[in-house]
Amino acid sequence: MSAGRGGVVWESRATARDVAALAGVSPQTVSRVAADAPNVRPETRARVRAAMAKLGYTPNTAARMLRSGRSNVIGVVVHHLARTGEAHIVDAVVTTAHEHGYATTLVDAPDGSLEHLDAALQRLASTAGVVVLGLETADVDRLQIPGRLPVVVADSRSLTHPAVGCDQRGGVQAAVEHLLDLGHGTVHLVGGPAHSLQAREREQAWRATLARRGRPTPDVRHGDWTPGSGYAIGQLLAADPEVTAVLAANDEMAAGVMHALHEAGRQIPRDVSVVGFDDVLADHLWPPLTTVHQDFAAIGSGLVRVLLHRLAPSGDPSDADDMAGDDATHAERDGGAPRAATDALTRLVPARLVVRASTGPLPSSPA
Repeated sequence: MSAGRGGVVWESRATARDVAALAGVSPQTVSRVAADAPNVRPETRARVRAAMAKLGYTPNTAARMLRSGRSNVIGVVVHHLARTGEAHIVDAVVTTAHEHGYATTLVDAPDGSLEHLDAALQRLASTAGVVVLGLETADVDRLQIPGRLPVVVADSRSLTHPAVGCDQRGGVQAAVEHLLDLGHGTVHLVGGPAHSLQAREREQAWRATLARRGRPTPDVRHGDWTPGSGYAIGQLLAADPEVTAVLAANDEMAAGVMHALHEAGRQIPRDVSVVGFDDVLADHLWPPLTTVHQDFAAIGSGLVRVLLHRLAPSGDPSDADDMAGDDATHAERDGGAPRAATDALTRLVPARLVVRASTGPLPSSPA
């Protein structure tokens, strides 16, 4: 209390540190409780709310933003949101950020070039941190990051920036080996665009698996991720009686390939087996598509959790305990997704093959 003009007594405003001291937690835990974020233990939340009530504490978001120079907003850089996979990751990023008391704002980097990525990062310079999606440049380590802005990227490569991505190579290897084990002599690839880093990684894994099994490597036909490009390539494959197994670099192109095969009278899987990648519409094709399941939810939530670990103050045991408990919950929910930590730069979310009715043995194969 302090005396003001005319003898009026004014009550001093309680701060988050006052609440933290009374409740025996960190100021960041107080902030999460104030934001009604769910990643706080019930007993901790009750203790913090009791301290808030006792001190008459009211969160002052505007003042916090002025002090820190940053908001409780996570920036998301997108490159091609029309892609199904990227949209699924964005959804998981937004959901997980909200669970931790953060809003999100999206900025587009139209062609994925360094120039557009740098411009997008500059526009997000005042956010708490940034998640970069749809990264298709090999020069990611040359990104111009404003100040000390924390950045996490969706990528499966080893980078100088923290990254979370799908185990592309493991998924492709499982798909190719599945087809070879069914008795097919080799596997034809409908690849993604030649400039795409993800498409290249999947193609490299396809080549390596065929070479390891001593099988011939057919010429690759590159699509543009769309069903239309898969259909055009599928018409060429359908005309070749030697083609008995096809791996498409995503489900959309696989759908186009299946369309072309049906039109040509080649039955799936009796005449040709088809495998996709992503598992975004496989249940709704006929026959249902065997595909590599890419866990977009685990990737998106993993990106946010890695970013939050970078934002968490170091040396704060109570806050670290709350975050660790939350990570354990998410890891269980995400089927063993890698736990976020700051000591390893790249985390790979496992990819698994989901076998459905679009693959089978050759009629002459005993498999």
